[in-house]
Amino acid sequence: MRIAMTGYGAVTPLGNDVDALWQGLVAGRSGVRELDRLDDTWNDLPVRVAAPVTTDLELALGRVRARKLDRNQQLALIAADEAWRDAAIRDCDPERLAVAVGTGVGGVQTLLAQDDVLENSGPRRVSPRVVPMLMANGASAQISLEYTAKGGVYTPVSACASGAEAIATGARLIQSGDADVVIAGGTEAAISPLTLAGFAQAQALAKPDGGPADRLSRPFDIDRRGFVLGEGAGIVILESESHVVARGGRVRAWLAGWGITSDAYHITGTEPGGLSQIRAIRKALAIGDLHTSDIDHVNAHATGTLVGDRAEAQALFEVFGDNVSVTAPKGALGHLVAGAGALEAIITAKTLESGVVPATLNLQRIDPEICLDVVQETRRTSVRGAVSNSFGFGGQNVTLAFSAV
Repeated sequence: MRIAMTGYGAVTPLGNDVDALWQGLVAGRSGVRELDRLDDTWNDLPVRVAAPVTTDLELALGRVRARKLDRNQQLALIAADEAWRDAAIRDCDPERLAVAVGTGVGGVQTLLAQDDVLENSGPRRVSPRVVPMLMANGASAQISLEYTAKGGVYTPVSACASGAEAIATGARLIQSGDADVVIAGGTEAAISPLTLAGFAQAQALAKPDGGPADRLSRPFDIDRRGFVLGEGAGIVILESESHVVARGGRVRAWLAGWGITSDAYHITGTEPGGLSQIRAIRKALAIGDLHTSDIDHVNAHATGTLVGDRAEAQALFEVFGDNVSVTAPKGALGHLVAGAGALEAIITAKTLESGVVPATLNLQRIDPEICLDVVQETRRTSVRGAVSNSFGFGGQNVTLAFSAV
């Protein structure tokens, strides 16, 4: 069964919709910048560079409504609204409509802020809305309420693979006959002193090197130092082929296959040689009845860490050789954690639609151990099939395979 992608929505460091995201990527713009904070907690951080969303979320949602939602829920709802409008679904049986939206840490902004309230002002000042705002399934639940989705609400929590796993979950729901339409994707809003300090202590974040902040995220580059933390949401509308045909809808791309594996190797480290990543890619191709020769392009997970980029490059070379174009959007967007896989699924689908492969920003000298055709300047080419990788702490690997309409 082919799964149709019929609508896209996004809120990103490059803008508040899919068009702004795509135009920014193609033009080579960056959403990474130095954070401007005044209090000592932020100023004492070893890393104050991130890729935040600049959209006024209160303006988009309304002040009263926004105050009842954690930031990651706000992002998800705005992206879902764009995706639903893009799909132009006017009539859908609520019991055949499901939601699958992943997150890495849920409402961490609410948790941290309300913990401060508790410590400074006591328990009676804690918000009565704190639990629905901080719970991990809050974003998917809010979307289900917005669109009266009664076919099930799912919240994959698999670190940086969460958004891609949510899309795979949505496809499985349609494949099994449990839903006709699924609102799927990922959302994350975790830029805070705690997360920045934690990632920095784990030696995962790129630390300033005296150059411009927007050059700090550089996947596959010989001088890469780690990733830059971002925030945002990506939402897609998935439909069964029969459903979209019956309503006369537009198919933007086909989600052909998906592969999910785990390393069982290390809680944060990457399995040497990317062996389980190879299995995930091959699973996705097998489910989609695709051969390696059907794939022209790869959207790499490529966060900019020394070990991670090399392991993924080894996996990609093992499967495809150097016969596919490769791009890494995190050079422009930073790493959106759960939002990354969903957003990059949209970017991959846009490449299929347009035949345009955005450049990997900030790649000036490719690591000589990476034997791939990594795109350094925006390229126009024919793309029939593509895959997008997402890998998360815990050894979680997800590959999504797409084919053009």
